[in-house]
Amino acid sequence: MNITEYKLSSVLCRNYRGFVVGAVLVVMTVCIQLGMPFIVRHLIDELTVGNLTRRELLAWVAFYAACIPPAAAISYWMRRLPLRNGHKVEYTIRRDLFEHLSRQDAAFYNQNRIGDLMTRSSTDIALVRDALGHGILHGTRALISLLLAFSVLSRMHVALAAVLLGLMLCMLFSFSLLLGVIRRRHAKLQEQTSHLGSVVEETFSGIRTIKGFALEQLRNRMFAGENDEMRNCSMRLSLVSEPIWPLFAFWFALQMTVTLVYGGRLVLDQAITLGDLVLVTQYLLFMQWPVLSLGWISNMLQRARISWGRVQALFSAVPQIRDTEKTDFSITALQGGIEFRNVSLRLGGRTVLDGISLKIPAGMTVGITGPTGAGKSLLTALVARLCEPDEGAVLIDGHPLERIPLAVLRQHIGFVPQQPILFSDTLAHNLAFGVDDASDEQIAAAARIACLEDEIKVFPKGYATMIGERGVTLSGGQRQRAALGRAVARQAAILVLDDALAAVDTHTEASIIGQLESFTSGRTTLLVSHRLAALYRADQIVVLSNGRITEQGTHAELLAVGGYYAETYRLQQLEAGAVPADAREGRLS
Repeated sequence: MNITEYKLSSVLCRNYRGFVVGAVLVVMTVCIQLGMPFIVRHLIDELTVGNLTRRELLAWVAFYAACIPPAAAISYWMRRLPLRNGHKVEYTIRRDLFEHLSRQDAAFYNQNRIGDLMTRSSTDIALVRDALGHGILHGTRALISLLLAFSVLSRMHVALAAVLLGLMLCMLFSFSLLLGVIRRRHAKLQEQTSHLGSVVEETFSGIRTIKGFALEQLRNRMFAGENDEMRNCSMRLSLVSEPIWPLFAFWFALQMTVTLVYGGRLVLDQAITLGDLVLVTQYLLFMQWPVLSLGWISNMLQRARISWGRVQALFSAVPQIRDTEKTDFSITALQGGIEFRNVSLRLGGRTVLDGISLKIPAGMTVGITGPTGAGKSLLTALVARLCEPDEGAVLIDGHPLERIPLAVLRQHIGFVPQQPILFSDTLAHNLAFGVDDASDEQIAAAARIACLEDEIKVFPKGYATMIGERGVTLSGGQRQRAALGRAVARQAAILVLDDALAAVDTHTEASIIGQLESFTSGRTTLLVSHRLAALYRADQIVVLSNGRITEQGTHAELLAVGGYYAETYRLQQLEAGAVPADAREGRLS
């Protein structure tokens, strides 16, 4: 199924059996509830003319009582099945939406706030569930009840049925006037709910920054403003939705009054019997909830309609980076040779990479440096196809990236971003993230290479230590090293370290570089860093400036050139107060 054509009807078809059985039970329940008043009518009419003996009366009463238990059992299952079906549909939609969102690229998440996505994935889908559970149950029951009841009433007395039907239509017309207003105000409420969710999500995600700048009161005022607006939206919706109930109560009372007046007149004129009048009043009492529920159901359906539109808008989003007809699914393994062919990339109307050409044989370690904003991170993002060039091409093992299946490409890359995200789970889980059935030895080896093993041993629960959301219970250096261990554990053919050691001290950095030397042997490694002490052992070093390659060569060659690299290296070594002997002599280890 094409996810861009995701339709609610297709989801319902996947769960059609439950809805069919539920509809059958609704029909059975309504038929029983509409049939039992006939017993009462028969008893009243027979008692009125004196044609009923005591024994016959007791038999009819016993029969009436015997109908109650099965009617109650059927009614129970009538209510349970549709509600369960609604939850099944909710599960299906939420699962499909989560899978769809996980396939979206960075551009999608740059354009959509996380709080809004969470609201659509939870509240909006829940409203759709209620409409498909309660809505279908009570809506079907109301429609069938009204159809069968008026069919019976029209056969009994056409004029009386016509009067009651006319009142019913007037009631529905008066309610329909409110639907448009309800729909617009509910849409506004859902949008405001998303805004409020985004404020809450951003506040708690950035709570350290907020506290560091003493901005609690500012965020409280911002939240209060959004919360007030949500309250106002809710109140405006209530002003048009709450009158539905008294409005229906008014019409029901009017129908009962007309029935007693006009029906009583018909009894006096002997046009209908007293039993017929009792049957009509019982039908009105029976239809009271179905009729009243029409307002509730209509309101629910209006809200669900808006919510489904918001959910469907997410399904209609097509990722720019995806497998296409150009993808060659026969490619299942990569060696790691990377080539940039005249690659240019523009963001926001600005050229951030300009004519980059670079060939990296498989197994080579390449250091990438340059001033802030030079395009270093974007260059590495192109390798993982997190973004795509506007001009030129990126190839791995001679294959353009669009030919390589995304799953295969990213399975062969161990990526450490500048700002690593850890998950609220154990350290072992985070280190083994992305590795199927990782052994304890693999996890320990990854921690050892990341120089995290000794610190983990100090933790009370070791590798089973739970870390807070996004790893907030760890220091910045520990988070970076945990992310490095996670990338190492994958044993991927390509390792991308995007300023992955910026938060560690120089001594730890040197230890990690030493540990990585044996690990990166035979693996293509892209090492981005502002600290040149982390790069001097690389096979090749590339200097980027204003999106262009301005220098390229070994550590010794770049020192000899005397450009940006040499000057930056000299300044950093003066600041550090020490120069590694092999680097000072221009040698590679």
